[in-house]
Amino acid sequence: IDSANAPIFGVDTQGRVNVWNQCARKLVGYSTAEVMGYSLVKEFITKDYQASVQAVLDKALDGVETANFEFPLITKAGARIEVLLNATTRRNEHDKVIGVVGIGQDITARLAQEREYSKLIDNANAPIFGVDTQGRVNVWNQCAMKLVGYSLDEVMGKNLVQEFITNEYKDAVST
Repeated sequence: IDSANAPIFGVDTQGRVNVWNQCARKLVGYSTAEVMGYSLVKEFITKDYQASVQAVLDKALDGVETANFEFPLITKAGARIEVLLNATTRRNEHDKVIGVVGIGQDITARLAQEREYSKLIDNANAPIFGVDTQGRVNVWNQCAMKLVGYSLDEVMGKNLVQEFITNEYKDAVST
């Protein structure tokens, strides 16, 4: 666990840190000694996420694992980083719940890149739209709004062909 290339932490049934691997130390900047025994939620989670992170830990303590939970952590230097977490129940050799193990991934850069792509698409000087596998609109940039006259709220989630393509072109667009 200590040398894994993903941040791994553990908390006991009271939510106190009892596992803190090398990757967690590098990512957040706190040494093992600085976190051991402290409440993960109260000391290291932003106030706006404390309740939801506590709920994930509580579920894991009840045997319900959580996958792909996103939340921010504050580093020792005061920077906010975004983490994708999988929380798993930790049991002893007698199958008694003794805490939670969390395996994380720093997704800060990925989220920043996604925001940058969204800005580029939204501000492009050409109409850009996208649809999901069901044909529902999931991308609609400002140029598309100006050209067609429908706002983002008016088109998002609606079926592009059924709602916005004239009858004479529906078959051609659908294929």
